[in-house]
Parts: sequence; structure tokens; C-alpha cells
Amino acid sequence: MAQDALTSARNTLAAEAAGLTQLADALGDNFVKAVDLLANAKGRVIISGMGKSGHIGNKIAATMASTGTPASFVHPAEASHGDLGMITPDDVVLALSWSGSTQELASLLNYTKRFNIPLVAITSSEDSLLGKAATICLTLPKAKEACPNGLAPTTSTTMQLALGDALAVALLEQRNFSAADFKNFHPGGKLGANLSRVADIMHQGDALPLIDGSMKMAEAIVLMTEKGFGCLGIIDEAENLRGVITDGDLRRHMADDLLARTASDIMTTDPQIIGGDKMTAEALSLMQESKVQCLFVCAEGKPTGLIRVLDLLRLGTA
Repeated sequence: MAQDALTSARNTLAAEAAGLTQLADALGDNFVKAVDLLANAKGRVIISGMGKSGHIGNKIAATMASTGTPASFVHPAEASHGDLGMITPDDVVLALSWSGSTQELASLLNYTKRFNIPLVAITSSEDSLLGKAATICLTLPKAKEACPNGLAPTTSTTMQLALGDALAVALLEQRNFSAADFKNFHPGGKLGANLSRVADIMHQGDALPLIDGSMKMAEAIVLMTEKGFGCLGIIDEAENLRGVITDGDLRRHMADDLLARTASDIMTTDPQIIGGDKMTAEALSLMQESKVQCLFVCAEGKPTGLIRVLDLLRLGTA
């Protein structure tokens, strides 16, 4: 029984992979035209579809909206009961239907024609009601469904979803949409945490444990304890960072008359630093590679902040 389930799963994935290969091979000029049309919309991309196509449409709308293309999903049944008023001549409609003959889309198609609203269709039939009404038709290959009865939308919905992703990615690339832009739309969760800037969460100002290199370690250790970061930054007269002292440095020099020595004697020179504009994920990676628990944030050699692994853990980056 377990082997039968594995065989079924592999057959399903193979069928859907074959469909995606056919879809990739079938892409042509209409895809380029669709991207240009969507990118130049003065309003939003309005996405609609019924049943499984509607579920896929919802996901496409969410992906576009989070990657710089304003998009909304309008249910075709609700559209014919007043929600058509949400659609303006500045919008572009993206409608999904495998057969292209979904009756619930009729009101939407008539509306786009009446008000000259551009329509991009994703369907398997260019000669269908939807295909003929479209400004641009993205035709899906008639790939075999993974369902053994050929009834449940499987390969077909996978192709719809993948084509929606392809449109969204092409649009974000055309807009030069950056990770920082993505952070603006996705501040929550681990993804949002990884895209936070170091400057957003760093300790700064009077909280920073900065001392002059001539300070005796007896005094420096007291300050290190008071600040509570487990490290000190050593700065020169120009306030440039010259070195750091960590708990590890204290242990290594414990037998060397530590308290009578100066911070410059004990510090580790050329410490790892990071810029405030860097992502927190990059800070974590640098800490892991360098095997350190904290990093000073510097601008033109001068410390402006401090970030710790603990801060990243609390944020959710680590």
C-alpha cells in the first residue's frame, strides 16, 4: 500500500512537471505583450476566476500585490452583483478559466468590452468565449491531468499557478523591485525579519559600549558589565573603531595581570563590522562565519550602532 502511494505521488508529480515543460515551450510573444500591458496599467490588475481557477487567481493576486504590482481578486459571481463597480478603465483584467466557457465570467467579459478595459486571458482554448474576448490570450497547453480519471483539476491548475508566478516575477524584474521594496509589503514573519535592515534594530547612542584605548581594564570591565552587551568598542581620538574586547578576550588574558593593562593591550584589532543598510540575514551570516556574538555597525569607520545574535533571535532572523 505504501509503495502504491509513492508510485501515485511520483506519477502525479511527473505529470505536472510534464505540463510545466509544455507550458514553458509554448510561451511566446503574447506573454511579452501581457507583461507590458500589466506593467503599464495606470490602475490595478483585477484577477478573476471561478472554482479552482478562482483559488489560483487569489494566489496570483496576492503574489503580484506583494511584489510591486497592485492587484485585487474579484469573484465573478460577486462581480455580477455589484462588484463590477470596483473595476475602472485604468485597470487591466486577468481572467482564468481552463475551458474558457465559464458562464459566471460572462458579466465580467461584457463589462470589459463595454468600457474598453484591457483583458488578459489564461485558458486552454483560444477559440472559447474568454479567449475570443481577450485583448491578449495566454493559451495553456492541453496537458494530461494528473488525476487518473482526467477530471480533477491538477496539472491544469499547476500550470495556471506557474504562469501567474511567471507573470509576477517578470513584472517585478521589469520594475526593478528590490528586497527592500519587498520588506515594505511583507514586514511580518521570518521573511520580513530576514529583510529588516540592521539600522532598524541596532542599539545606538548612549547605549553603545565605547571606550578610549588608554582606559585601564579594571575600569573597562566595570563599564562592560554596566552596558550589558558582553563587549566593548575601542575608539581613537577621531572616534574611529580600532578594536573590540569581548568576554573571550578577558578569559584569554586573565593570567596576564589583566586589570593593570589598558584596553589597547587587550583588544582584538580589525574587528568584523557591518553597515546599517545591510539586511539582518546578512548580519547573522557574518556572525556565524566569524563566530562572534555581536557586531559594531559602522559608517565611514565610526561606530553608529551595535547588533547582537540575541537581537536577531528576538526578531526572528535566527
